[in-house]
Amino acid sequence: MSSPHPGRDRNATDVGPPAPEEKDRSTGRSGKQGAGHSLVVVTGMSGAGRSTAAKALEDLGWFVIDNLPPGLLFAMAEEAGKVNLAADRVAAVVDVRSLAFTTDLHAAIAELQDRGVEVRVVFLEASDEELVRRFEAVRRPHPLQGDGRVVDGIAKERGILREVRAHADLVIDTSGLNVHELRRKIVSFFGGGARPGLLLTIVSFGYKYGLPVDADLVVDCRFLPNPHWVPELRPMTGRDAPVRDYVLGRPGAKEFLDAYEEVLGVVADGYVREGKNYAVLAVGCTGGKHRSVAIAEQLAVRLRERGMEVQVTHRDVGRE
Repeated sequence: MSSPHPGRDRNATDVGPPAPEEKDRSTGRSGKQGAGHSLVVVTGMSGAGRSTAAKALEDLGWFVIDNLPPGLLFAMAEEAGKVNLAADRVAAVVDVRSLAFTTDLHAAIAELQDRGVEVRVVFLEASDEELVRRFEAVRRPHPLQGDGRVVDGIAKERGILREVRAHADLVIDTSGLNVHELRRKIVSFFGGGARPGLLLTIVSFGYKYGLPVDADLVVDCRFLPNPHWVPELRPMTGRDAPVRDYVLGRPGAKEFLDAYEEVLGVVADGYVREGKNYAVLAVGCTGGKHRSVAIAEQLAVRLRERGMEVQVTHRDVGRE
């Protein structure tokens, strides 16, 4: 019914070697006495919105340092502890400055965790096409393109960041977002301070437009009959009552929802135990207009009734 997104393991507590003593997996902290607070690392592709994310965090009252070399992360966290900054509102924006970036960042995160600092990594992503468009719009070269083209710099940066992305706690795809929408996402994730449980984002999508690149779990609704072939339902979406009733009334729909609700409950509990605070569930059908929208909305209703914090977005509604 579902599958982890290929190549994705974004549990930040797995970055770097574990500390010698037993580690509390619910928080990611070791038993050592250290800085005693958390740090958010914002990184990702050049042009994907790191500066916008940093400004949004600053507006929320966070202490943010931009363009910080990975090797200085521990010094920053230590200094933050000395001046009694809010324990859960310190962030650093780091980017690629050398081919040793990945090694330096992993080493810094391992040291921080060993000293008792909980580290969360936020990775900002965007498609190659969108990144090229953004660099062309501002008429700036990519920082790694050298004498080549923008696409060469993007490819080089992706290679360097591949492992960092795989271990990130939160991946945000900004391809279809403007600066205001990205700010709203950052506010929704970080505006409430410490989060006691899991924030689940459910995204409906159409397979013909491609998988959401930031999905942790993927659900396929194409086993249900398609309302597209019912003339009176075709112009509607899964948010309209006639389509919703049609989709949820098909054989297998209720059984699927019952079973997957239970699966998500188990997965959510496991994520929280492992210190993962954010997850994206992608619910797909052919065009992302009918079945996936109805199932996504119904899953959200059920999960909220279980006490989970859920937000829903419909990526491809209106795209046709």
